[in-house]
Amino acid sequence: MENNKKVSAAIAAVLQYIVSEEEIVCMAAASAAQAPAAPSLPIAPLKMWGVVGRQQMMQMRSLMQMKSFHGFKVR
Repeated sequence: MENNKKVSAAIAAVLQYIVSEEEIVCMAAASAAQAPAAPSLPIAPLKMWGVVGRQQMMQMRSLMQMKSFHGFKVR
């Protein structure tokens, strides 16, 4: 009998948790539907030449910081 009460209490707690989660989701959906849509800002195009140039500069700095060019002489 005691075991039956514990099982029913656990089931009731799980069901209450599920119901409260559903209420939260419904409230969030309702508030999102009521909120005015923010105007989207235009996105600047990605300039690949600039990205590649910056990447090469960072790579060169990294090599210099690791002293990969130690002892390099221009002839």
